[in-house]
Amino acid sequence: MSAPLRLGIAGLGTVGIGVLRIIRQHSEMLAARTGREITLSAVSARDKSKDRGVPLDRYDWEDDPVALARRDDVDVFVELIGGHDGPAKAAVEAALAAGKDVVTANKALLAIRGQSLAEAAENAGRTLRYEAAVAGGIPVIKSLMEGLAGNDVTRVMGVMNGSCNYILTRMETAGLSYAEVFAEADGLGYLEADPQLDVGGIDAAHKLAILSSLAFGTRVDFDGITLEGIDRVSIEDIRAAADMGYKIKLLGVAQMTGRGLEQRMQPCLVPDTSPLGQLDGGTNMVVLEGDAVGQIVLRGPGAGEGPTASAVMADVCDIAKGARGPVFGVPAAQLKTSIPARAQMPAPYYLRMSLEDKPGALAKIASVLGEAGVSIDRMRQYGHDDTKAPVLIVTHKTTPDALNTALAEMSSTGVLSGTPVALRIEAV
Repeated sequence: MSAPLRLGIAGLGTVGIGVLRIIRQHSEMLAARTGREITLSAVSARDKSKDRGVPLDRYDWEDDPVALARRDDVDVFVELIGGHDGPAKAAVEAALAAGKDVVTANKALLAIRGQSLAEAAENAGRTLRYEAAVAGGIPVIKSLMEGLAGNDVTRVMGVMNGSCNYILTRMETAGLSYAEVFAEADGLGYLEADPQLDVGGIDAAHKLAILSSLAFGTRVDFDGITLEGIDRVSIEDIRAAADMGYKIKLLGVAQMTGRGLEQRMQPCLVPDTSPLGQLDGGTNMVVLEGDAVGQIVLRGPGAGEGPTASAVMADVCDIAKGARGPVFGVPAAQLKTSIPARAQMPAPYYLRMSLEDKPGALAKIASVLGEAGVSIDRMRQYGHDDTKAPVLIVTHKTTPDALNTALAEMSSTGVLSGTPVALRIEAV
């Protein structure tokens, strides 16, 4: 058997402790599967005195993660600190410069610093692996880099933030408002310390940027993502969408088009009978489409101690078996600078509006849509009170520009009560 593979873990939160437990509980299995004993030399975290539920006395302690990254008895530096700057960035760069391989679960670091870190790793002849950074226990990185290596990937999409999916599912099943479920989720500890990372779509967009680079051979471009969170989704929209046969999901979509690379993270409607439409609670789902394989659906836990630690250890095991290769599938120097799509691909849209109870009000709205080149597929008008009437419209495929033109013109018709809601309907 080869010499042991020695790890240093920086960050002893939920995931770090999960990795430590796997190493302790499955040492014989890991050695049998990789041909090497996997050991832990040293650890680092902010508070040495904190009780983490497992004994740490057998491992050396480093207060500074950079010092841990440079230790002679560390072959693989496991970064579980988080954040795209500060200690995480400094420690990963130090590890690569010192000739260490790196495993990370840090989606923000890769989404913001991915190109420079990939260049550093490849120039040093080391590997940087990050299965745990996207969708927790779902092996989506390995699927793109290995399982679909013979495919021209045409589209990547998915629900990549379990907290948002929990909120939207809970709103639907309990009939509660967004504010009520947000407070509930926050109280249960389901949201990040900065909730906007979750509900603002930022966390999920970090993951989409990574997947997009892998799928299309482009430099990671987080800033090129059209980003919208779920805070404007109302219980009225969830009910109305259900009445029309749809579910609302925070959906990430990346596809290469004739207009450039389209990357979106925004609330969308999906058919309620589709795999994405049937995804409830905090589960994640990623859909990959390739020219040879067609469509595959990956579903599983997107966070938590066990699933994320499992993904970290999958990378460690690959390194133990000698796996190497470019960080984003092709050499960093060959990654293309993407051209962000200036316009999104046409799609049908869901519109919800409230009209003043005036003669010809609906005809005026239909006329405005028609003049903008937006045709109506389905329309539903509900019972109204003495002053206003709720209306739902599903359009045929149209462009965002045409739809925005129509929405702007509607404001001058004098028949709207409030601001219309428009949500894209994604084909699944």
